[in-house]
Parts: sequence; C-alpha cells; structure tokens
Amino acid sequence: MTKIPKTMTGAYLPGDSTVKFKKYPVPEPGHGEVLIRTKVCTICGSDIRCIYREHTGKGPEGYQKEMVAGHEPAGQIVKCGPGMRRFKAGDRVIVYHISGCGVCNDCRRGYMISCTSERFRKAYGWQRNGGMAPYILAEEKDLVLLPNSLSYADGAQVACGFGTVYEGLQKIGICGDNAVLVTGLGPVGLAALQLCKALGAKVTIGTDVSAARMRIARRLKLADHVIPAGPDTAAQVKALTGGMGVERAVECSANDKGRLTAIQATRKWGKIVFLGEGGTVNFSPSPDIIHDQKTIYGSWVTSIWLMEELVERLARWGLHPDRLITHRFALEQAAEAYALMAEGNCGKVAVCFDEELK
Repeated sequence: MTKIPKTMTGAYLPGDSTVKFKKYPVPEPGHGEVLIRTKVCTICGSDIRCIYREHTGKGPEGYQKEMVAGHEPAGQIVKCGPGMRRFKAGDRVIVYHISGCGVCNDCRRGYMISCTSERFRKAYGWQRNGGMAPYILAEEKDLVLLPNSLSYADGAQVACGFGTVYEGLQKIGICGDNAVLVTGLGPVGLAALQLCKALGAKVTIGTDVSAARMRIARRLKLADHVIPAGPDTAAQVKALTGGMGVERAVECSANDKGRLTAIQATRKWGKIVFLGEGGTVNFSPSPDIIHDQKTIYGSWVTSIWLMEELVERLARWGLHPDRLITHRFALEQAAEAYALMAEGNCGKVAVCFDEELK
C-alpha cells in the first residue's frame, strides 16, 4: 500500500454556505480503531440543512468547530490498532456514521443513532472527523464490510441514505401486493423508489416539485409514474390505483404539503413512514387517519445490523446505489459539490478519491 503521510488536507463547514480547508494530522489508530483511506464520501441533505448553511445543533449534538465534514464515507482499511476482533488491513468498509457508547439500551439494540450518552455519542463529520479528507479514523464496532461486488460509491450511500430508507421500509413492510407512493424525489426519495422495486412493489409512484429530480426518476426508470406535486396530487394517485389509494407511502420531502399528500393518498388500513427531517405537518386526525385505520411511522436512520443486512441484499440483488450519483468531485472541488447539493437540482453528489474519481 502507499506510504501513509503525516498530514492531510480536510474540508470543514463554517456554517455560512462555504467550505474551508485546513491541514490535519493523519491520526494513529488506537485500541479497537482503524485508519481508513477514504474512497468516497457522499453529501447528505442534513449536512446542508444543519451545518453548511448554518450550525443548527447545540451542545453535544452540535457541529464542532473545524471538524472534518462528511458522515457518509466508505473506504479501505490501511492500518489497524491493537485489539482488532474482525476487521483487518485491506478490508473494504462502510462507516456507520454514529459512534455510540456501546452499552446504553439503544446501542445494544444496534441503534447508535439513538445513543443516550452525551459523553460518548459522536457523529462522524459532526463531533468527530468525517470523510471529507483522504483518511478517516474509525472504531471497529462502527464498520460494515463492503463486498467486492459493490463499489465504494455504493457503500457510501448505504452509510446514511439507503440505510435510512431500508429501516423505514422494514417498519411498514413492502411486498408484491403494494402500490407505493414516494413524496419527495431527492436522493432519499430516489433511494426509496429503487429499494421498493427491489422489494417487489407492484406499482411505484413518485412526486416532487423539482422538474430536475423528476427527470432523474424518469431517466433511471425508478417509478412507474412520476407526478408533479400540486394540490390534486392525492387525487391523481387515487386515480392510478383504482380510486383506492396506495397501500404504502414513504414521505421524504419534509414538506407539509408533501406529508399531507402521503397521508391522504394512502388507502384504508395503509401505512405511512416519515423519513424527511424538519418542517411541520397539518392534518385532520379523524378523516385522515383514525376513520381509515391508517398508521404513521417515524423512522430515523437505521441500526448497524440492518445496514449490514442491506449490504448483503444489495450484493445478492445486483442493485447499485451509485446509479443515483449525478455528480462526482475531487476533494479540492468540495465547495462546488456542497453548493450544487444545496441547490437541490441534482441526484446524489459525491466527493471521490483514487479509482472512484471518474
């Protein structure tokens, strides 16, 4: 392997819609830790909403000053500290983007995203250095093995977006009986359409206000029907489903109108999962939910064991999340990458290294 340098250039987010660079020491892995050569780090919508435009988090949950950004990394282990139990140098890995305490109830369930320890819960790219640098230090317990049949770009998307979607779909259940509506066709919504098809959904319907994102869904043939979002979207969805509505809805827009559409376009006894973060929603409980026996689920990221299961499924299905990447940038172009993602007229945006920069 290439000699590991002493320092590296990383990108951080000051919170004013800019990207800054500085030199960081290349860390030495300690007990149970690995040093990973970053291959791909994709940009998440939460990076834009909570860090790039402004720093919205406070205290232990907030973005720490000049922390290397990026919580969706995948790469190859180049050095291991002592005490390793499973992984070794040369392994291709995804980093689950929250490092939890490991001993609270949520961590023991595999949901480090919900770790209750203010002292030990640290998100990569937020409270500890992330993937917008050539190397990243990670704990072995936070790693998921990436099989050779999947690219690093596939793996980076599993680290957050696809993992988040898979968790939500497991909660509502998707099968061949289902017509599924996805509201919001950003990277998470596009991932939802791709996974719903893989899980056997009979009919997939996507809706968004962005013409650019609807074009991506159509070009990749991710949905059977793509509808511009508007006041009559729920009626259009019902017209496509024999007047009944969909069995399942996946809400990815974080928009109040999109959320109402997801609820009202779902048929009696149907299930809805909210994945999009932020925003509000207003609906009438009795006609919209109670009388039609509908269920709304909230779902936040995923567990590390379901992430590992998803990777195994993707490899078996021959399904590649990297199809959703519309733009790739080198690290020195990170400012351009974040600006593009912030505009919202694209698919997934990736900062790439080595063989993934193409």
